[in-house]
Amino acid sequence: MKEINPKETSRAYAFQMWMKAPMPMVTFFKTLNVSRLRRISRRNGVKFNMLMCYCIGKAASSIKEFYLLPVDDKLMQYDQIAVNTIVANREGEVSSCDIPYSTDITQFNHDYLRLTRQVANSSIDHDLSQESMVIGTSALAQYNIDGAVGMYSGIFNNPFLIWGKYKRGLIKTTLTVSFQYHHTQMDGAHAARFLDNVQKEINQLTI
Repeated sequence: MKEINPKETSRAYAFQMWMKAPMPMVTFFKTLNVSRLRRISRRNGVKFNMLMCYCIGKAASSIKEFYLLPVDDKLMQYDQIAVNTIVANREGEVSSCDIPYSTDITQFNHDYLRLTRQVANSSIDHDLSQESMVIGTSALAQYNIDGAVGMYSGIFNNPFLIWGKYKRGLIKTTLTVSFQYHHTQMDGAHAARFLDNVQKEINQLTI
């Protein structure tokens, strides 16, 4: 990552307006049709959460604002993206695992399985924040929740998605996700386009 001058980017006004705001985070909610992911997961024996993380990474990779992130009082630019997932470790607690995004879903799945297993066994976080813009995720897959708003700590400004258990209907399977982002990084139109992209990537996913 490298520091860039906000005044030389399209985020100049947002940086001025939101970097010192007491609550600069915005949260969107969207209900996704994840019927295709559920079928692929069952048919191919791959993890549903891995498929979600892959679609999130792919949807974000085409939006240039995802390669920027406010860090402390600076605007940083990255060359690559990673997707974070929360892992249950052997001590009965949870650890954090950053997975580098790859356009190749086979490679992404390999990295996902290898790194989550490593983190689960060692209880040591796998952190890529110095080399990648990390998109956080938290899957509460055992619980029926209608939404969640992430906590703003003032330390981590990364975009973050949360979801619970998907809901199976007669025709389709749906999943409600929340997406929290820092207003310096992107505007509402960017966030809405990202969520639309997630649905598009789900709809056209092949494995």
